Amino acid sequence: MPVVTFAVAGRDNCVVVAGTPYVYATVGGRGFVMRARCPHRGGPLHLAGVTGDGVRLVCPWHERRTSVARMRAEVPAVRVGDRVTAVLPDHPPVRGRPAPPPAGACGGVALEHRPLAPALTRRRAAAD
Repeated sequence: MPVVTFAVAGRDNCVVVAGTPYVYATVGGRGFVMRARCPHRGGPLHLAGVTGDGVRLVCPWHERRTSVARMRAEVPAVRVGDRVTAVLPDHPPVRGRPAPPPAGACGGVALEHRPLAPALTRRRAAAD
């Protein structure tokens, strides 16, 4: 399990471990590290919307809803200033259980930039 420090926004705001991207998101004023891929069909979850109650992320590809609480619980992380340090799995879980690494996964760690949907960057909950 690699421990990686990366930017919460801007350049190098995404860390990729064994082919799985992770980003720092803020929903309802609370920040967390999450997989940037939808657990259902691999859609770009870093571009997700958030339900009005702030409880679920909505995949932009097929509108599948994913629990924000579940995403928060998957990756332990600590933010200090504009950087976050996270303990990332060698491969993402499948329905809460560890999955075998994908065929051909090198297990390497790389930094990239992924734009985040505005709904994932709000420092405070939106006013009604």
